[in-house]
Amino acid sequence: MTKSLKTFRRTGVTVLAAALLTGVAVPAASAGQDRPELRQAVQEFVDNGYAGMQLRVRDERGEWTGSAGVRELGGTAKPSTDGHFRVGSTTKNFTATLVLQLVAEGKIGLDTPVVGVLPRFGFDRRITVRMLLQHTSGLFNHTGELLPDGTIVPGIPWSGQEWVDKRFHTYQPEELVRLSLSKPPRFEPGASWSYSNTNYVVARLLVEALTGHSFADELDRRILRPLKLRDTLSPGSWSGMPKPYAHAYYTYDDAGRQKTLDVTHQNPSWISAAGDMISTTKDLQTYFSALQSGKLLPPWLMTEMRKTHPKSESLFGRYGLGQFVQDLGPGCVGTVISHNGSNNGYAALMYSTPDGSKTMTASVTAGATASDAKFPDALNKLLKTVFCGK
Repeated sequence: MTKSLKTFRRTGVTVLAAALLTGVAVPAASAGQDRPELRQAVQEFVDNGYAGMQLRVRDERGEWTGSAGVRELGGTAKPSTDGHFRVGSTTKNFTATLVLQLVAEGKIGLDTPVVGVLPRFGFDRRITVRMLLQHTSGLFNHTGELLPDGTIVPGIPWSGQEWVDKRFHTYQPEELVRLSLSKPPRFEPGASWSYSNTNYVVARLLVEALTGHSFADELDRRILRPLKLRDTLSPGSWSGMPKPYAHAYYTYDDAGRQKTLDVTHQNPSWISAAGDMISTTKDLQTYFSALQSGKLLPPWLMTEMRKTHPKSESLFGRYGLGQFVQDLGPGCVGTVISHNGSNNGYAALMYSTPDGSKTMTASVTAGATASDAKFPDALNKLLKTVFCGK
């Protein structure tokens, strides 16, 4: 193996809520630091039905880690605070950083047409690198589209019995792109904004075409090894999960009955470089702090990365190039940068202040059955606790 949530549904999956567990253990906290406000915030996710959560916060008081819930349904052990998990669309931030490093080196420009590098697909000549990274290309989302009139145009299976049956199937990136191109575009290139996983599959192919190396190898060479992110990888079609980890569960309809399945092991090639990566809260913290503090990209590209599109407003703020920018309002640190994500059964949170000095990274695991309706409130309370001192 080569090492290397708008809403969590944006990766093409909805974060599945867990059954409300009884007898939940008190969260574990970093030695020497009792942060009851953080323990309470973590516990709230479990109280709202998620199987488990691990949280890492780094601020002026140092680094705090804690967890709540269970590592595995039916067990009592809490999730490890250094456990591995699937980060879903948080992968997009890594992919954007790789592409922008190539821009910094002069190998391609932000406003270079994509078709010149990947002529075999016949892309609209107006689609540029910037449009891919900011989701303004208009490319149909290969995981399916919900149109304004409520019509659902399906893509590859990512939910229900169909996904369960194909969860170990391997998709090739070219296959995902060609499926997208077989559908009408959402809009003219640059005319609007629509989150499309296909944009980042194309970005992966750009990286490979410009470097002559696999995406996983370039990720390892340019980001993972320099930052010593030993617990982060782009798994390709590998369905495994490095230890330690908390189990993830998927609840679906099976012939009219709700069934819950352990989906810790699954082939993530259906989402490719738009959401396939595995990491830990520690590695995400190290990476995102390094990125926001200017250690991976020059200042002019950091400025470009933070320029948001006015039509991209969501729960997480507005979208720039591979990341969200959000103003938390009065009494807070001001602006926070993020890219959260999910992959059936797992969800990831990754936040930082613009200077990288204060970060929050987390993993949430689904269990059996519950509603996602309480997730936004729990997330908002967590953000206020970490970045507003409330």
